Amino acid sequence: MTAYTAPLRDMEFVLRELAGIDDVAALPGYEEASWELVASVLEEAGRIASEVLAPLNHSGDRQGARLTDGKVLTADGWDAAYRTLADGNWIGLSAHPQYGGMGLPGVVNVAVSEMWQAANMAFALCPMLSQGAYNAIKECGSAEQKAAFLPKLASGQWCGTMNLTEAGAGSDLGAIRTKAVRSGDHYLISGQKIFITYGEHGLAENIIHLVLARTPDAPPASRASPCSSCRRFCSTPTAAWVPAMTSIACRWNTKWGSTPARRR
Repeated sequence: MTAYTAPLRDMEFVLRELAGIDDVAALPGYEEASWELVASVLEEAGRIASEVLAPLNHSGDRQGARLTDGKVLTADGWDAAYRTLADGNWIGLSAHPQYGGMGLPGVVNVAVSEMWQAANMAFALCPMLSQGAYNAIKECGSAEQKAAFLPKLASGQWCGTMNLTEAGAGSDLGAIRTKAVRSGDHYLISGQKIFITYGEHGLAENIIHLVLARTPDAPPASRASPCSSCRRFCSTPTAAWVPAMTSIACRWNTKWGSTPARRR
């Protein structure tokens, strides 16, 4: 079993002396982020990292994900660990209270994420990607898209991914060939992506895939590529959830990075 102890004293020094958390707490919207509250959050996050996530690090690498009866199953213990984070609103730690988040400063979320990743990187990629999807939609999505996606991403009811890499386009995202063609009020996505971290699993009821694609009139540069959002399941008037890969957001001029699915 992997042992992990969060360096809380080091984090306190960095947050208070270098990041200026007390000054951050004086900003509008962060008035309740007192050091007493932040310290209690870090202490509990450290406990979860050491008692919940770290024990799954080695066993998760040994067992890995597997395909059973057409479903992708995560390693034993993953489901319970994810529920711990979702039920505690940890995924929405820095999300706006309007969307069900705790509204704490992003710098606090960075410290908590460091604990998750140090204790169990393979697991921590899942909430990290959901937070990335939340941030992208919050910054670039329409009011309708924010209302539909952000509360569920912040709560952990839905997960998020980023679909970037293609067989001939790894770090050079300007070489991607996946296309996004407008069809009425949405875009149709065609192409192939690989290495989609947490692209399929059963931890949440739905997965939001942010797909980097190129529109027909886009110039040959990665910063001009739109990012479209595709749902694994989509609600309809006649069915609660049906499989769907229809683009519902576009023209997000965002340049992304990529991470491996698991450590090697």
